[in-house]
Amino acid sequence: MRRNKRGGQEDNPSEIDLTPMLDVVFIMLIFFIVTASFIKEAGVEVNRPDASTSSKKENVNILIAVTATNEIWIDKRRVDKRAVRSVVERMHAENPKGAVVIQADKASNTETVTAVIDASRSAGVYDVSLATEDS
Repeated sequence: MRRNKRGGQEDNPSEIDLTPMLDVVFIMLIFFIVTASFIKEAGVEVNRPDASTSSKKENVNILIAVTATNEIWIDKRRVDKRAVRSVVERMHAENPKGAVVIQADKASNTETVTAVIDASRSAGVYDVSLATEDS
């Protein structure tokens, strides 16, 4: 066997193995994805009106969106005006402490919003609120 002139060292420089670091990064990524809290949205984008006397609600469970074209969306599904009561009753039975929060577009008709409020109250939910933007 032949020896190198430099005292037996190899010609290949030593390399750092990055596999353990990548494993740690992926484990941290999975941890943050699993532990992140997700915000429940109504399913459609609406322009909410501004209000100076708004207050935050903590127990928000039933989100109802009324679009500018007076479409009613509950739980990312379009709902007919006549079916709002039964859908709210079903969702209220699943979580009796939940409140109804209506996200109405500025351009939506007051008649549609009032019908949604009446249907929610007749479904047994008396904690009904309108969502607004902070001004």
